[in-house]
Formats: sequence, C-alpha cells, structure tokens
Amino acid sequence: MRETFDKELVQLHVRFAEMGMLVNEAIFRTVKAFVDHDQELAKMVIQNDQAINQCENQLEKMTLEIIALYQPVTSDLRDVITVLKASSDIERIADHAVSLAHATIKMKGTHRIPVIEIEIAKMGEYASQMVADVLDAYIKRNLKHAYQIAQRDLFLDQELAKIKQLCLTKMQADQKAVVSGSYYTLVATYLERIGDYVTNVCEWVVFLKKGEIVELNPGNED
Repeated sequence: MRETFDKELVQLHVRFAEMGMLVNEAIFRTVKAFVDHDQELAKMVIQNDQAINQCENQLEKMTLEIIALYQPVTSDLRDVITVLKASSDIERIADHAVSLAHATIKMKGTHRIPVIEIEIAKMGEYASQMVADVLDAYIKRNLKHAYQIAQRDLFLDQELAKIKQLCLTKMQADQKAVVSGSYYTLVATYLERIGDYVTNVCEWVVFLKKGEIVELNPGNED
C-alpha cells in the first residue's frame, strides 16, 4: 500500500511540474507578445490556455482520488493538499497571462507611449522570472528561496504605482493617450496580480515544509 501511494504521489508532483512549465511558458510568451506588439503570439497564449486548465482539472481529480483511496495523514496529507492548492494559484497566474494577451490584441492601433512600455517590459520580465523561480523553489522545496521570492513581490507593487502615475500624467496631457493609458494600467495590474499569486505559492512551500499556514505578504488578495 505504501509503495503504491508513493508512486501515485510522484505522478502527482510530475503532473504539477508539467503544469508549471506550461504556465511559465505562457507568462514568457505573453510578456514577449506585449513588448513586441506580436498579436499572433498573443493568440497562441490564449489557445494554449486550454491545456493548462486540463492540467488543473486532472490534478484536482488525482488529489481527491488519493485522499479517498489512501486517507493520508500528517506530512503525506500536506503533500497532497499543497499540490491541490498550489495548482489553483498557478492556474490563476495563467488566467492573467491570457488577460494580458487579450489586452495586447485589443491595443492594436492605439497610441503607443514608449516610456510606459519600457516600464511594463521591465515589470513583465520581473514577473516572468518570479514565476520561474517559485516553481523551482516548489520542486526543490527550498524554504529559504520561497521567503526571498515573496519579498520580491514588493517591486511589482512599486512598479504598478509608478506606471499608474505615468499613465495619469500622459492621459491628462494628451487626449490620444487616454485609451492606451487605460490599457497600460490594466496590463500593469495583471502583472502585479501575478506577483500576488506567486507569493501564494511561496506560502504553500512553507506549509509543505513546516506545516504552518503563513501570510508572507499581508495585503495580497487571494
């Protein structure tokens, strides 16, 4: 029974890792699509989201079956619950990647503001790296790394505030900037929310290692 449970658990973590790689790729592509004004790449992100949703559904089914069949306790139960909860946060990151892709498509023909796009590109690359790093921390169960990644979310909060102010200034000075400024604010908000969900995954790494539910960045919305 124990050997069978361990095999099921390994399969669960492998599937989670596969989902993580798909989401990481989605973030990288959606940021690149926005920076390069690449609508075809943005459409690809939207199309590929179905595979990520299927991964989450499979993980949910697998975790519930494991709990029903083996009734795990203590650290084994934490293992299973963590996958269930963390996969939900990872899927929400993918949702924001899709939202960013939609914004990239809708921005076609709008007035572009290079100084704001530079800041959004910086923010996007930072968020993309945070996603990659938190998946690595999760797979390696690196508690110290999880704490460090959660602290990095503050940069995205600061960037969002900066971009909002830039947009407001440009929109007040130039009527042509109103539509694009609204989109830039929306895109920056999506990226900031990705950081919040990364922080949630960091919290699940802590739960996995220590059995404690902690709030690493108070003020984040779930």
